[in-house]
Amino acid sequence: MAEETNNINASIIDQRVLGIIQDYQTLLPKGDINKQKSAAFVMLCISTSMDCTIEAASELFTDGGQDAGVDGLHIGEVEDGEFTVTIFQAKYSVNDLRGVSNFPENAVQKAVNTVQVLFDPAKSIDVNSKIRPMIEEIRSLVRDGYIPNVRMILCNNGIKWKSEAQAWINNSGIPSGQVQWIHYNHDSIVDILRKTKSVDDTIRFVGNSVIEDFNFRRVLIGKVKVSEIAELFNRHNDLLLQRNIRRYLGLHANRVNQAIHETLKDEKKRNNFYFFNNGITIICQKFRHNALQGANYQVKIENLQIINGGQTCKTIQQTLSEPDLFADYENTFVMVRLYELAADDQDFVQDITHATNSQNPVDLRDLHSNDVIQKQIEIGVQDLGFTYKRQRDDASSGSQSISSTLAAESVLAVWRRRPHQAKFQRKEHFGKLYDIIFTNLNAAQAILAVLIYRSVDNSRKKQTDDQGDSFIPYASHYLSMLIGSAILKKHKIDLDALNHRNFKSIADEFASNYENYYNNAVQEVVSALEACYGKRKISLQQLSATFRRGDLLEILTEKGLH
Repeated sequence: MAEETNNINASIIDQRVLGIIQDYQTLLPKGDINKQKSAAFVMLCISTSMDCTIEAASELFTDGGQDAGVDGLHIGEVEDGEFTVTIFQAKYSVNDLRGVSNFPENAVQKAVNTVQVLFDPAKSIDVNSKIRPMIEEIRSLVRDGYIPNVRMILCNNGIKWKSEAQAWINNSGIPSGQVQWIHYNHDSIVDILRKTKSVDDTIRFVGNSVIEDFNFRRVLIGKVKVSEIAELFNRHNDLLLQRNIRRYLGLHANRVNQAIHETLKDEKKRNNFYFFNNGITIICQKFRHNALQGANYQVKIENLQIINGGQTCKTIQQTLSEPDLFADYENTFVMVRLYELAADDQDFVQDITHATNSQNPVDLRDLHSNDVIQKQIEIGVQDLGFTYKRQRDDASSGSQSISSTLAAESVLAVWRRRPHQAKFQRKEHFGKLYDIIFTNLNAAQAILAVLIYRSVDNSRKKQTDDQGDSFIPYASHYLSMLIGSAILKKHKIDLDALNHRNFKSIADEFASNYENYYNNAVQEVVSALEACYGKRKISLQQLSATFRRGDLLEILTEKGLH
C-alpha cells in the first residue's frame, strides 16, 4: 500500500503554527518546541473561530498543569438570563500532517467530565491559577441563576472522533440543547482563512418575484425553499457569512434560533415559516436570470454574501440535516432580498448592514466604524503618534495600535466610571452605551485610558498565586478607574482639560509613577472590600459577583475614593 501523502490544509496550518511560534514567542510556553506547537495551534483555533487576534487568543489560552482538560476558555456576556461559554480542547499531531487521525476517545471522555464538573458550583475542581478565576466567575453566574450555554470545541489537525467516543457524549446525560459538541480542524481553519474567496452559485426562486432597477442598483425579492438554503450552506458554509456581523462558529443556543428550529420542526407551523421570519438579505456583484420567464427564476449570482439572516440560514441548515423521515419541507419558504451592488458601493453596503442588523443588541463596532466621531478620533490618535483601528480588518498591531473596542472598554471604565459595564456589557459598547462612551471624547483621553487599562491588565497577567491579592483577576477595570481619577487629581484638572496639549507630559508622568498609582488603587479596593465584607476571607465566586454587580462602585462613591 502506498504511503499516504501530507494533507494540503494540514500542511498550511502547520506553516501557520510555525509562523506563530516565530512571531509570538513571548506568548508561548518556554522550552520544548512540541509544547510550543501545541500551544500555537490552540491559539490559532481560538483566533480563527472567535474572530480575534493571536494576542487576544493568548488571553483565553489556559493550557498547562491542572487545566481540567481546558486549553482555552471564553465567557460571553449575560443576555436574557443566559450566557455562552466556549471551551477549547486541542490535540495537535506534531509529526503527522496526513490529516487522518481521529480526535482521541480519551480526550472526548475528559471533555465530558469537564462539562459535568465545571458548571456545578457544588463540585470541587483542582485547577491552575490562570483558569481558576474564570471557572469561579462561571460558577458565580450559575449561582446567581444565569443559564450557561456551552460550546465545547474539540480541535485537531485530523478528523472527527469515532463512534465509540460519540457514545461517551450520548450517554453522559448532558443536555444537547444546552451543550454543543463541535469538531474544528485544519479544514475548518482554512475555510475561514479563505474568506476572500468569491462565492458564485445559483438560487432557485419559487413563484413570482419582484425585479427592478432602483437608484442605479438592481433588486430582486422573492421566496426560496428552505431546502435550497440548506443546500447552499452545505456547499459553502461560513464563506457566505464573511460580511455578516453575526458570523459565528456553529449554532448559538439562544431563544431566537430555538424558535426558528421549533417552527421548522412543527408540521403545522412550518408552511407559514415565510410569514414568521424576517427573511435573508444577500448582496452580490451581479445576478442573472431568464427575463423571458414569468416566474420560478433560476438566478445565477456572482460573489454573493449574506449580510442579514445568517442565524436563520445556519438554523435551517442544522434543522434540515437532522434525520427525520416524516419532515416535509417542500412547501416551507423563506423571503430572500437580493441586491446587486457595484464594487464602489462599500458605504452603501455598510448602511444596509446597519439597517438590517441594528434591531437586536449585537456588537456594532463595524457599523459605527465610519461615524464622524470615529474618523475624528482616528485622525487625533494618529497626530499623537498612535494608530486607531476603526474596523476589525485593520492590520496594524503592537503597543502603538489601539482598536476601537479597546478604546471603548477603557474609556467606559476609566473616564465614564462604569467599570462593571466596561467588562460585562461589551456587546453594548457600540450599542446603547455608544453615546455615553464616545460623546465629547478626544484622542488624548482615549489614548490615556487605554494606556492605563493596558498597564493594569499587564500587572494582572504577571501576578502569581503566591503574591498579591485574590481579587486582582477581577479588578482591572476598577483599578483603572481609580488610577484615572488619581491622575486628574494629581494634575489638578478635570477631564475636559485633558487634551493634545498636555497629553505627553501627563502620559510620561503616569508611566514614571505607575507603580505608586497602581499600589494606591489596590489599597483603595482593599479598603472597599473590607467595608463590604469585613476582614473575613472572600471566596472567588463572591469576588466575581461583587465586581460584576458593581457593589464596590457604590462603596467607593460613598467613601469618596474616586
